[in-house]
Amino acid sequence: MAETTQLGDAKHVDDLISQLLADNDPKGDRVAFLGAQFELGLAWVGFPEGHGGLGLSPGLQVTVNQAMLEAGAPLSAQFNPIGTGMGAPTVIEHGTEEQKKRWLRPLFTGEEIWCQLFSEPGAGSDVAALAAKAVLDGEEWIANGQKVWTTLAHVSKWGMLVVRTDPDLPKHKGMTYFIMDMETEGVEVRPLRQATGEAEFNEVYMTDVRIPDADRLGDRGDGWRVSLTTLMNERVAIGAAVMPREHGPIGEVVRLWKDSPGDVVQRDDMMRLWIEAETARLTNWRAAQGRAKGTPGPEGSIAKLVYAELNKRIYDFALDLMGAEAMGYDSYEYSLPEDFVAGDRDIRRSFVRARANSIEGGTSEIMKNIVGERVLGLPGEPRVDKDIPWSEVPKS
Repeated sequence: MAETTQLGDAKHVDDLISQLLADNDPKGDRVAFLGAQFELGLAWVGFPEGHGGLGLSPGLQVTVNQAMLEAGAPLSAQFNPIGTGMGAPTVIEHGTEEQKKRWLRPLFTGEEIWCQLFSEPGAGSDVAALAAKAVLDGEEWIANGQKVWTTLAHVSKWGMLVVRTDPDLPKHKGMTYFIMDMETEGVEVRPLRQATGEAEFNEVYMTDVRIPDADRLGDRGDGWRVSLTTLMNERVAIGAAVMPREHGPIGEVVRLWKDSPGDVVQRDDMMRLWIEAETARLTNWRAAQGRAKGTPGPEGSIAKLVYAELNKRIYDFALDLMGAEAMGYDSYEYSLPEDFVAGDRDIRRSFVRARANSIEGGTSEIMKNIVGERVLGLPGEPRVDKDIPWSEVPKS
């Protein structure tokens, strides 16, 4: 019976894909096409109906993504990666009906870009140690503080913001989660130039920024629980998203090999990388089939760790395959990217950019801690500040 239901669901998705492509030009107006995709429930098939989904298995999304790629259609994740991969799952899990209706559609169409305001200069890997604060003033909150490493903040309309609202509680209990309008007075975005020459990351300063209480996600003081949804989905978006075969870095190397095949030893190296990438992809598919709607489990951290290290090795191999040509990166000229379409850029740029994979979304060291504690059941590291008020925790 279950198998019959799965086959029926898959056929339903196939029929909707055919309808979408028949009624809309995939190479035409991007917003119109993605809007139609959202209305048909093909934005996130695992989401409830009426909110861009069909209430089906999240694993069926790979069928949609494959069809969109083959048709040359736009992918929301190319233009709004933070919103699509992290913002939407958090809103669907913790938002009110009004918030879901307000934010999800323009997020998916790319009309409103999202960013993540978690990391701080003194609280990177330990998000719960953050010091940015907000104080309630009537029906608004007044936020002050600094965030850092904020991808695409310079083009974002909304920012997922976690701030401290009660410093007299332990650090995990005194935080609240907001969706902040990045165009509000008092929000200042400063670019951070990277090794590639681009300023994809940013610093964000908040000075007496007023945030309506209606833009709070979850209850007051519940910011840590809500932020875990974002963080777990961030790791899924970076490493555990189920994509078609030979999509991403390994696909770039395969295309490079077809244009300029290497020697026998390099062929062996490439096949080892291909097998690792395919094994990781299929593992992600299996995890997606068993993953319930809502907050993913630690499997996202496993995948994120694997892909962060694998991507670096893939691009190392790609540059070896290119030979002397690999030394000629076109330009380190300063630029402010408008989107995040990594696969459409120079492979030498991708090599430099991949260095960040083991830092962003949680460092590889943090991922190993999560896997050790939550998957293998190893003893956790001592946490002497877990149960004392944040205001009493020694600050460096």
